[in-house]
Amino acid sequence: MRIPAFLAAAALVVAAAAPAAAQDLAGQDLAANAAAIRDKALTDPTAWAIAESLTTEVGPRMTGSPAMDRGRDWAVAKFRELGFENVRVESFTTPTWSRGPESAEVVGPVPHKLHILGLGNSSPTPKGGLTAEIVLFRTYQAMLDQPEGALKGKIAVVTQKMPRTQDGSSYGFVNAQRSRGPVEAAKRGAVGYLIRSLSTDDTRLPHTGGAAAGGIPAAALSPPDAELLENLVARGKPVTVKLAMQSTSNPKSPAYNIVGEIRGRERPDEVLVVGGHLDSWDPGTGAVDDAAGIAISTAAAKLAASFGPPKRTVRVVMWGSEEQGGSSRAYLEANRAEVPKMVVVGESDGGAGRIWSLSLPAGSRSHPAMKAFEAAIAPLKVVVSREPPRFGGADVSGLISAGTPFVDFNQDMSRYFDLHHAADDTLDKIDPAELSQNVAVWAAFLYTVADSDIDFRRLAAEAQTAKETK
Repeated sequence: MRIPAFLAAAALVVAAAAPAAAQDLAGQDLAANAAAIRDKALTDPTAWAIAESLTTEVGPRMTGSPAMDRGRDWAVAKFRELGFENVRVESFTTPTWSRGPESAEVVGPVPHKLHILGLGNSSPTPKGGLTAEIVLFRTYQAMLDQPEGALKGKIAVVTQKMPRTQDGSSYGFVNAQRSRGPVEAAKRGAVGYLIRSLSTDDTRLPHTGGAAAGGIPAAALSPPDAELLENLVARGKPVTVKLAMQSTSNPKSPAYNIVGEIRGRERPDEVLVVGGHLDSWDPGTGAVDDAAGIAISTAAAKLAASFGPPKRTVRVVMWGSEEQGGSSRAYLEANRAEVPKMVVVGESDGGAGRIWSLSLPAGSRSHPAMKAFEAAIAPLKVVVSREPPRFGGADVSGLISAGTPFVDFNQDMSRYFDLHHAADDTLDKIDPAELSQNVAVWAAFLYTVADSDIDFRRLAAEAQTAKETK
């Protein structure tokens, strides 16, 4: 029987509209489920329990230390306790530095005890310590302006302050005075190097961190002690400081990336990779840096499976050497073959402050899955940027360089650098409600991506093509 033309045309319209309608329905389901997961996350105790367990049962976890071995075993046990699958330890080696006894004091013109923490890769002082006159610079650039040999036999001191910012951007502005300072001071003949801690607090607690090896002892001063040296120098008399610092290095320390998965029910070979870093510096218990990130990513992955395993696999990685380096490279090398199937990667390493903005891969905001995600997090007061992300995290940098799509969730870091790498980095500084807000955002994201067909690579390519053809 011949179908009338108007009926045939109507059938074509219905057929064309069917996929779009199904997609809209799927988006509605994603949005409703993501909202339910969000609400569940806001009252779920899992993240807090993880952070409490790690900081209490393991404590500070420097790569290459016995504590890090305890951390590895803790991570495996925690993944299994929470029902993750394919739990495994990916071992590698990396250079590490370990702190020994440290002290510093002004010996003239007025004696004062100084509060310091040696910087990672610092050289030890000679036996009995090192005593020398200081040359003080209120900015790092002022030291760089000195010619080679100008600091011969002196201890260089840089007291540049770190401003407080919500996004933590000031850390990038001043980081070179720690990370490169020992090398630059040594080039100019200095026999030692001291910096004002990269910190926004005003306590007498110094903040440590990694630095390039300059072959000289290098340490961070507490902010009040940096100001004390400024005041002494301002009086016009030579200021002499004694440093006594011991440390050891190991070019091939054992290290570990620990992995657990929520296996996908339909496309398990398509993988979302998220996590935080398990290692920490030694003064505190590594709570905001980065037990919080471990807790957020692990709890979010678990909650993303609230309606059963999603279509794709969600993989949590507890990276084992972010502070001293090596875990990003090791993870890429061990998993390079999987990169083409990695849907998206992301890292939580900004403490436990609430997420206030985030960036999604280029061209993805209009996809139904990301519309569902954005709708779910709207009540959490998170701004979704129109710009693609620029930095996803140190431990996912290797995957990003290999072409993996990534996200960047920006936490409120207004207080983060009061605590970062200091003895005050302890569990009591984590606000449970802010921690839960992080989990809610991450869980909604992981669910909407893992239980959809979104292809960030294709969307980014289409966005780039559209941009080039304008």
